[in-house]
Amino acid sequence: MEFKNIIIPIDFSDYSLNGLKLAAIFSEQSYVNIQMVYVQRKSSDYYPSSIDAEREYAERNFQKIIEDYAPKLKNDSKLRYIIKRGKIYKEVVSQAQSYKDSLIIGSTHGASGFEEFFIGSNAYKIITATHRPVISIRKKCPESIRKIVLPIDIRGDSRQKVPFTAEIAQFFNAEVNIVAVNTSRNKRVRDRLRAYCNQVQGYLHNKVESTMNEVNGDNTADLIVNYANSIHADLISIMTEQSSSISLIMGNTAHMLLNRSDIPVLCNSPKEIRISGSFKASGG
Repeated sequence: MEFKNIIIPIDFSDYSLNGLKLAAIFSEQSYVNIQMVYVQRKSSDYYPSSIDAEREYAERNFQKIIEDYAPKLKNDSKLRYIIKRGKIYKEVVSQAQSYKDSLIIGSTHGASGFEEFFIGSNAYKIITATHRPVISIRKKCPESIRKIVLPIDIRGDSRQKVPFTAEIAQFFNAEVNIVAVNTSRNKRVRDRLRAYCNQVQGYLHNKVESTMNEVNGDNTADLIVNYANSIHADLISIMTEQSSSISLIMGNTAHMLLNRSDIPVLCNSPKEIRISGSFKASGG
C-alpha cells in the first residue's frame, strides 16, 4: 500500500489537529494528499444555529488551517478539505473509501460539539466500519516514527498485521519491536508463542530492523502499553475486529489500548492486510 491519501477528521479542536500534524510527518518521506473532513452536526450548544452559518464557520477555519499548515508540508504534498453532512463515522469512512488506498488518522479527543469524535461509540464505529488502517492519537503527536511496537499473542489473527506494519516501518525507516505477549503459564503455549515471534522476525528479516522481547502477566493491554512506554515507542500496531451489524464491536484488548495508550495506535483490519509469504489469511 502507498501512503498517498490520508483522511483527517477535523472538528477544529486542538486535539483534532494532532492528526494533521502526523500527516505532515508522512509528507516528510513522500508526497501525500491530505484530505481534511468536517461533518456538519448542527448543535445550538456549540455551533452556529443554521446549517449555512455552520458551513461558513467551517470554511473560515479550514482556510486558516491551510494557511498555517500547507507551508509545512514537504514533497509538494497537498492539503485540501471537504465539508459533509450526515453521521460522522459513515461520512469519514465513505471519504476514505473514495480512494483506492487511504489511511485515516484521527484524534481520540474532540470538541463537545463534535460529540467526542473518537471517544465512545464514534471511535469504534469508524475503526470497525472501515477496511482501511486507522491511526488514533489520544494525546500528542510524536515528532517522528522511529520505533514501532508489534505485539504478538497466541490468537490466530495476531500476525495478520505484520505485512502492513512492515510497510509503515519501511516508509519511515523505523525499527520494529516484536513483543511476545504471554498471559499463560502453560509451557506448550509459551513455546508456540515464541515460535510465532520467530516466524514474524523471519518475515521482517532483510525488510526492516527488528528486535524481539517477551512480556508476561495477566492484562494484555497493560502489558503492551507498559512495554511501549518503556522503550519510548512512537506507534503500536494492533488488530481490530469487524462486524457487519449496526452494533459494531471491538475486541476488549483493542478497546482498552485505545483508551489507555498515550502512544498512537495503528488499528489494522483483518480484511485490510494483504497476506504474503508464510502468513495465511486465517492467521493460523
